[in-house]
Amino acid sequence: QLQLVESGGGSVQAGGSLRLSCRASGGTNTRTSWGWFRQFPGQKPQGVALFSGSYYISYADAVRGRFTISKDNAETTLVLQMNDLKPEDTAMYYCAADPYYRQLGSTFQYWGQGTQVTVSS
Repeated sequence: QLQLVESGGGSVQAGGSLRLSCRASGGTNTRTSWGWFRQFPGQKPQGVALFSGSYYISYADAVRGRFTISKDNAETTLVLQMNDLKPEDTAMYYCAADPYYRQLGSTFQYWGQGTQVTVSS
């Protein structure tokens, strides 16, 4: 059973940076698709940045150029570096993973508990 634990959320002023981490235990490998999603109040989670398998990376249009996703070679830690944050980035951020090839709009099997990111103007 794959378990995901996020850390690194918090509050920051507009233009600032935050770094989110997701630690995986119990079964990631080079075929795992895993990435970051965010949920605004009253909405479903939306894809932010994703590794589809080992190498293919995709970003939501709203964050491209400001956010960077990365992972360690052991496939145990996923990182989202968020720069030039805007108030509209305020959301609950989740790490999610799936053992198969997935895209940003796909359904993911495993989810972390989430970490709140708040950006003030």
